[in-house]
Amino acid sequence: MKQTRGPRLSVSTWSLHRSLGKPPIYGPETKGDVAATPTITPAFSLLELPARIADAGIHTLEICHFHLPSREPETLRQVRSAIEAAGVELWSLLIDGGDIAHPEHHTRDTAWAEQWLDVAKELGAKNARVSGGKQEPTPAAVARSTQNMARLADAAQRRGVRLMTENWQNLMSTPEVVLEVLGKLDGAVGLCADFGNWRGPSKYDELAQIMPRAESCHAKCHFSATGAPEREDFVRCLELTRAAGFAGPYTLIYDSPGADEFAGLRLEQEMVEPYLAA
Repeated sequence: MKQTRGPRLSVSTWSLHRSLGKPPIYGPETKGDVAATPTITPAFSLLELPARIADAGIHTLEICHFHLPSREPETLRQVRSAIEAAGVELWSLLIDGGDIAHPEHHTRDTAWAEQWLDVAKELGAKNARVSGGKQEPTPAAVARSTQNMARLADAAQRRGVRLMTENWQNLMSTPEVVLEVLGKLDGAVGLCADFGNWRGPSKYDELAQIMPRAESCHAKCHFSATGAPEREDFVRCLELTRAAGFAGPYTLIYDSPGADEFAGLRLEQEMVEPYLAA
């Protein structure tokens, strides 16, 4: 196992979504236990992925829930074994479905997310990340999100997993709400700060407000239609991590048009590497 503390490279399975066959994203509204059925021919399987990223010099991983072939115990054992055999740290299971702030379905969606905490435990993940919700951040929606996140944080702790959230989707769309929710949860929930979820002229000031709370970051570089990285934007975000004393994994996020996902990741990796010195 390589370094599992301090600044380090990581990658999300989302960055290799096409290589993994583009399985559909699903949530609690989907009936039954949905398998990660490819919609295109995969280049390789999830079981092959840990060794491939290790060969690329990346030894930390985040897995999106919909990339798991199933939740059967034997499948989870196989995935965990592949991760451990490659010397890779599983930082987080990304629970991308559901809406814990929904006025009608929040109880169902919170219970669905809690089921994935068992999966995170079986995979050996250190963390599990949930969205704060898809609702506009009204006081009632923020209260529902905070209450349900507290429930999930307690459930995660009982399983030896830390719950995290992210500046993602409508509810957590401003630094004020992110900091309000984290403050009410009093350290029970960690933060993943994503470079790419906020846009516009105030983006850098907004990210600077939340970066001191970040335990991990999603280092997403935007690319032009011709495949050129928006280097200036990406480096400005990286400088914010340095200013905040960030000391967690930089999870490379690539979802741009270029077909060669590993080539895009290599470009991001080259830009992030100067920021890995502790």
